[in-house]
Amino acid sequence: MDTESTYSEYSHYSGHSKRSQRQGSRDRHKSPRSKDGSRSEKSVTIQAPPAEPLLGNDSSRTEEDDNWGETTTAITGTSERSISQEDIARIGKDLEDTVGVDCRRYLVFTVAAVLGLLVFLTPIAFILLPQILWRNELQACGTACEGLFISVAFKLLILLIGTWALFFRLPRADLPRLFVFRILVLVLIFLLVFSYWLFYGVRILDSKDLDYQGIVQFAVSLVDSLLFVHYLAIVVLELRQLQPMFTVKVVRSTDGESRYYSLGHISIQRAAVVILENYYRDFTVYNPALITASKARATKHMAGLKVYNVDGPDNNAAGQSRALIAAAAHRRDSGHNELYYEEADHERRVRKRQARLVVAVEEAFTHIKRLQAEEQQKAPGEVMDPREAAQAIFPSMARALQKYLRTTRQQPYHTMESILQHLAFCITNNMTPKAFLERYLSPGPTLQYNRDHWLSKHWTLVSEEAVTKGLRDGVVFVLKCLDFGLVVNVKKIPFIKLSEEFVDPKSHKFALRLQSETSV
Repeated sequence: MDTESTYSEYSHYSGHSKRSQRQGSRDRHKSPRSKDGSRSEKSVTIQAPPAEPLLGNDSSRTEEDDNWGETTTAITGTSERSISQEDIARIGKDLEDTVGVDCRRYLVFTVAAVLGLLVFLTPIAFILLPQILWRNELQACGTACEGLFISVAFKLLILLIGTWALFFRLPRADLPRLFVFRILVLVLIFLLVFSYWLFYGVRILDSKDLDYQGIVQFAVSLVDSLLFVHYLAIVVLELRQLQPMFTVKVVRSTDGESRYYSLGHISIQRAAVVILENYYRDFTVYNPALITASKARATKHMAGLKVYNVDGPDNNAAGQSRALIAAAAHRRDSGHNELYYEEADHERRVRKRQARLVVAVEEAFTHIKRLQAEEQQKAPGEVMDPREAAQAIFPSMARALQKYLRTTRQQPYHTMESILQHLAFCITNNMTPKAFLERYLSPGPTLQYNRDHWLSKHWTLVSEEAVTKGLRDGVVFVLKCLDFGLVVNVKKIPFIKLSEEFVDPKSHKFALRLQSETSV
């Protein structure tokens, strides 16, 4: 696939594009094969439409290509991607799973739509069939009967709006199992309509009942029953889960970041959906570079030792083992000092790079304000739009920003194009340098970044309990994705008992005690 880019985000991309892309593609093709062992678990998938690549950036770029701050020259590159037989098989398996989920979703939607159409046409059919089959034999419809027509029309309109608001909504996620209460409501509606049709066919159609007002009253009773079923659906599907009954603790397995949420009486799979929706909003974006750096420091300080036998092969092996254990213990005791000074030095470098970045951004925004004052005296053709202004001041802050992002391991999440867009947005809305830097000085929530950097689009729900069961005290389940997992522990909110104690307002009286001897 050939792509052309206008801006270069990486200085050595043109020299090593083919080799780095092939190597990065092979590395990514290895990781999914190691995770396919859990594909048989129940899964909750949040559909995310694919994001469009910016400036011709395809997904084969590696994290090593991060030198966009060194140069802003324009280049044209040609990239190639290879695909293996195993990748084709994996893609085929993913397509089969997606097709199965889509078929199940459309089947449920089709059944619900057909049942809803039957529900709304049934009262109308009850009223029209006698007029069509034995119209001349029917009794005259008086004023009370004609008033029932208005009642049926408005009740059907209210039922239509309520059904649209409650049932016809875009799904938030693909659940591994059906929603039990929703299925029960649909079954109840079907039994109700079937019972009315059975009674209507036996007592009205077969006997050709001539009391048209009684037939219309029968249709009105059906509409009233459907309204009560709709009210029951609101209570069961929406209101029942609003009262908090459980507190769940969500812990990310890699870095230990945790959050607490309150949930009501809902099933495990629906609780998983609520937790994932809050995860993308509350948890900071998962950055595997920070985990890798931490493991590298720990491995370096806890590296193993080697024992060389200088006395010959007949020496006692137990003595070597004791010497090895003693040396490792000594190094472990002294290793925390090295780790402490290394982390302190890293924090010092972060603060230093942050100070340089703040100064560079403030100077750049000062330059923008000066340009805006000068542009008022220029010709209309020379006025710069926010995008051009962002491109004009970006080189002055690019190097400081790149070094800061490298130090804090955030550079894979911020491309040059995304920074330019954010800078143009801040200039357009007259935002301060502090508002511009807010995105980069501290990691933001997952929703703040591009979908390509979420690293968590397909989730697997692992639970010892059936996912259709409700939450209860002590339930533990795990939401797993490709690189990490969310461990969820459910605790029931304790029953609170309050007692009342009355205090008489007249009892608030005090006396001043004076002593005969006072200090002078």
